[in-house]
Amino acid sequence: MTDIEAYMLKLGSQARSASRQIGKATTAQKNSALLAIAEAIHLKRDQLLAANQLDLAAGREKALESALMDRLELTKARIDAMLEGLRQVAALDDPVGEISDLKYRPSGIQVGRMRVPLGVIGIIYESRPNVTCEAASLCLKSGNATILRGGSEAIHSNQAIAECISQGLEAAGLSRHVVQVLDRVEREAVGKLITMPQYVDVIIPRGGKGLIERISNDAKVPVIKHLDGNCHLYIDDKADLEKSISVAVNAKTQRYGTCCTLESLLVASGIAEKVLPPLAAQFQQHQVELRGCKKTRAIIDSVGEASKEDWEAEYLAPVLSIKIVNDLDEAIDHINEYSSQHTDSIMTEDYSRAQRFLREVDSSSVMINTSTRFADGFEYGLGAEIGISTDKLHARGPVGLEGLTSQKYIVLGDGHIRQ
Repeated sequence: MTDIEAYMLKLGSQARSASRQIGKATTAQKNSALLAIAEAIHLKRDQLLAANQLDLAAGREKALESALMDRLELTKARIDAMLEGLRQVAALDDPVGEISDLKYRPSGIQVGRMRVPLGVIGIIYESRPNVTCEAASLCLKSGNATILRGGSEAIHSNQAIAECISQGLEAAGLSRHVVQVLDRVEREAVGKLITMPQYVDVIIPRGGKGLIERISNDAKVPVIKHLDGNCHLYIDDKADLEKSISVAVNAKTQRYGTCCTLESLLVASGIAEKVLPPLAAQFQQHQVELRGCKKTRAIIDSVGEASKEDWEAEYLAPVLSIKIVNDLDEAIDHINEYSSQHTDSIMTEDYSRAQRFLREVDSSSVMINTSTRFADGFEYGLGAEIGISTDKLHARGPVGLEGLTSQKYIVLGDGHIRQ
C-alpha cells in the first residue's frame, strides 16, 4: 500500500465515522457550527489573505492564465461573500428529517418518506478557494460528512480555510472530521477518493470538462455532474422583439465564463430579418464574435461560417453561434440534438408554443422569456448550490441542500399485521 492510499483510507474511515455524528446532529448544532466557522474566518482574515498571496505568487511563477488567477484570488469582498454565504445557509430550512407524503393505506398502516443525508460526499474542484467554504457549509447543513480536494494551485488558501472550518466544528461540539480538506496535491489522491465506495457515497466534481470526464470514467461511486453548458435561446416568430434582444444580450454577455451562459442562438425564419441586425449591432458593441448558418450570413455580412463543432461548443468566451430555423419543431429538434441538457430558453408570446417547449426540451432547466443566466442555485431560492447536475437520476439542475439528501420510506403502525 502506498503512502497516498494509506492517507486516503484514513480520511475515508474518519469521514464515515463523522457522518454518523453529523447525521444525527440537531439543526441548532449545525447552525451553531456554521456561525462559528464564519466567526473564525472573520477573525483570521489577514491569515487567509496572506495564504492566498502565496498561491497567487506561485501562480504567477507558473504563468497561469489570467482567468484562472482571477478565480484563485481571495479579496476582502470575496471573504465577505463567504461570510454572508455561511449565514445564509444557517438561515435555510434544514431538510433532514422532513416527512412528506404520509398517507393511510387500506391495511391501516401509514406510509410516507423521510429526508435523510447521503452520508459521505467527496468534492473535487479547481481554482476557487471560496468553494471550500461553500461546499463545507452545504454538506454540513444537509447532515453529510465531506472530503474536499481543491486544486493544487490553491493549496495554501484551502488549508487556511480548512483550519477555520475545523475550529467552528469543534466550537459546536462536532468532530473536525465532518469536513476534511486534503493537504496533499498528488493526482493519485483523487484516484483513490473516487474508488472508495466503502467510505464515500457520492462524488461531485466541479471544474473543466476534462476533469469531469476523468472522474465520471474512473469513479466507482455515483457521480453528480455536468460536463458542459451548451445553452440555447430560441427566438420564436411570435416573440416580442425588444424583450428578445435584451434577453439574448444579457444571456451571452453578462458573464462569459459560466456554464449557464448562452452559446447558441436559434431564430425563427419569419422574424430573422427584423431581430438579427439590431442584435448583431449590440453584440458588436460587446465584441462578441458571431458564427452563423448560411441564412444568417446572408442577413449579416460580418458573421463567420458556423460548423457542426460550433453547434456543439461551450465557448466560455465572447463567441456565439446563430442558426435560423423554420419553426418551433426544428428549434426543439436542434436543441435536443446538440444541447448539453443544461439550460435552454424560448422567447415567445404564444402560450401553447411556450408549453410545448417546456414539455419537449429535455434539459435540467427549461425557461420561457428569460435569460439562461438565471440557472443558479441562489437565483432559484436554494440559498446556495454545490453545482449543477445534468444527470437524470437523483439530483437534476442546481444542487442545493435537498439535492444533498435522499429519502427513505417510513411506515407507522400500531401492532398491524399483514393478512
